[in-house]
Amino acid sequence: MSQVDREIAASVRSELLKRSQSTRVGSQMVSEVIDDEIYRRDLTHEERLELHQSVHDLVSGFGVLQSLLQDPSVEEIWLNSPSRIFVARNGRSELTTLVMTSAEVRDTIERMLAGSNRRLDLSNPFVDATLTDGSRLHVVIPDVTAKHWCLNIRKHILRAATLGDLVDQLVLDEPAAEYLVNSVVTGKNIIVSGGTQAGKTTLLNCLISAVPSYERVITVEEVFELSPQVADLVSMQTRQANLEGEGEITLRRLIKEALRMRPSRVIVGEVRGAEALDLLIALNSGLPGMASIHANSAREAVKKLAILPLLAGENVRHEFITPTVAAAIDLVVHCQLDAKTGVRRISEIVTLNPSDSGAEINVVDVFTYKNDRLVAAGDDGIRNG
Repeated sequence: MSQVDREIAASVRSELLKRSQSTRVGSQMVSEVIDDEIYRRDLTHEERLELHQSVHDLVSGFGVLQSLLQDPSVEEIWLNSPSRIFVARNGRSELTTLVMTSAEVRDTIERMLAGSNRRLDLSNPFVDATLTDGSRLHVVIPDVTAKHWCLNIRKHILRAATLGDLVDQLVLDEPAAEYLVNSVVTGKNIIVSGGTQAGKTTLLNCLISAVPSYERVITVEEVFELSPQVADLVSMQTRQANLEGEGEITLRRLIKEALRMRPSRVIVGEVRGAEALDLLIALNSGLPGMASIHANSAREAVKKLAILPLLAGENVRHEFITPTVAAAIDLVVHCQLDAKTGVRRISEIVTLNPSDSGAEINVVDVFTYKNDRLVAAGDDGIRNG
């Protein structure tokens, strides 16, 4: 972004501010004011078009980040400082040549948060929000960060809408896809596990899309990320407390409210804390559901599900949670991202059974990744506590 672009953008903003006092400012007026400023300069037609777009991004869009947001090959954008802007393409990161000023970073983030009902200040130095295109925004500001405002934008480019699409993209094999479709149709409770950017949200979307059309699906998330292809759908997200510290709506509250909305399925976008207890209670009451969780493997996900509910309070005992996890969860599907190649794969599918004593959980392999394929495990399975 050149100094000329910034000067023209400042002039355009000043003119729009004057006009806004007497009339409503629309996109056409913005373009007209930009053209007025540009045509005063001795430029070729191509230079005018390029400059118009650049200034328009500064005034009405998200500045230098606008082109990255519109680039379909970019999966994620993150900014460590105004001069250190990175992107991820096909699961691999790269440093861009883009540079912003500190003022532009703050102005861009403020515009991203406009209308989100999410606030960012010294008392709330973190924020999660959803952009108008569905991308997820996360921002951290000083003094939590050392010096600069830092942001992440996860675009959630939906390259797959069904499990069949994932088969076409070699994310999983057809027998495993058929097994998962049948599991969804018959009402199995499914947990999707994996690391960051491993494809958990995409897989969860595809699993939900296999839900029969006559069922009613309720999704609850911290911020909207899921966009399943189902006919009867209600989506809810959490809400921050206001300046007086009131009005907060947590995932735990949303799960409880979802149960009052005649759900056929309840989906929790991501389980991170005490809401795991509410999810388990809901799933253990005969209501099918799904959720995602961060974990290094399917078995680690099971262990985590047995620990997180303990955060709900001192009266929650491990002796109660372990058999509840075994009874409530039917399958764990684990996603994996190869950091070197950027390739995403489903690496294992396991099922859960309670032990004879009820004090442990038997994890049985259904599909495992061997010889570059997701293959069915042996009839006897592999059992681990």
